[in-house]
Amino acid sequence: MIKRELTLFFIALGFFTRIPMPSWVEVDSEGLNKASRYFALVGLLVGLISALVYLLASQLLPVSVAIILGMIASVMVTGGFHEDGLADTADGFGGGWTVEDKLNIMKDSRVGSYGVLALVFALLLKFVLLNEIALFDSGKVVAALVVSHCLSRVLAASIIYSEPYVREDANSKSKPLAQAQSFNELMLLLATGALALWFTDIANALGLCIALYLLRYLIIVGFRRQIGGYTGDTLGAAQQLTELACYLFILISLFGQA
Repeated sequence: MIKRELTLFFIALGFFTRIPMPSWVEVDSEGLNKASRYFALVGLLVGLISALVYLLASQLLPVSVAIILGMIASVMVTGGFHEDGLADTADGFGGGWTVEDKLNIMKDSRVGSYGVLALVFALLLKFVLLNEIALFDSGKVVAALVVSHCLSRVLAASIIYSEPYVREDANSKSKPLAQAQSFNELMLLLATGALALWFTDIANALGLCIALYLLRYLIIVGFRRQIGGYTGDTLGAAQQLTELACYLFILISLFGQA
């Protein structure tokens, strides 16, 4: 039982990050589907790594530089996995007229103008939001990084539970993707997010949960209208949008307390 759960965790870790899996871990479609229960836990790990780099760098460097280094750390750990999804989704949704056109554009390994703009604005907004949070309390950046990386993967992975997977052909450049999720796996995702909120002591946690529920609804409506469901790229885009939304909400909460 323990080895089985460890296997699923390592599958999730290998899927979302550049951290190598143990040699004994075997990946198949069933394992990948079940591993979705640990996507939020992987997000928690990524957030902790990013926060640790920020915390160490802030002891020697200006906070703004430490934030950049923390952001770089998260990208290096994940290989820009979600950022790539955001860029591809922006290119597909922005440049395609039909569902087929959009999916074909999203599978193209080249990045277009919509993708570049989405990446530039997303990274710039992350930096600005985190820097503004640091102006209130530099320690809050640690909590923001940890909880935002975790909750953003909770929301993105939860889309698998309720939405249909839009199948791509064999020439797709995308990695294999979890295409089904049980109720128990969804509950584990949500429990991981709840624990992250509890231990980071984010102000107005209930308000953040409500805001993310509404954001999830809007994201799903957008995906349904654009392509009728989700792909791996759109889940990456959902993660990035949710991470930004978490930073924004935390900053607004800090303004309210001032």
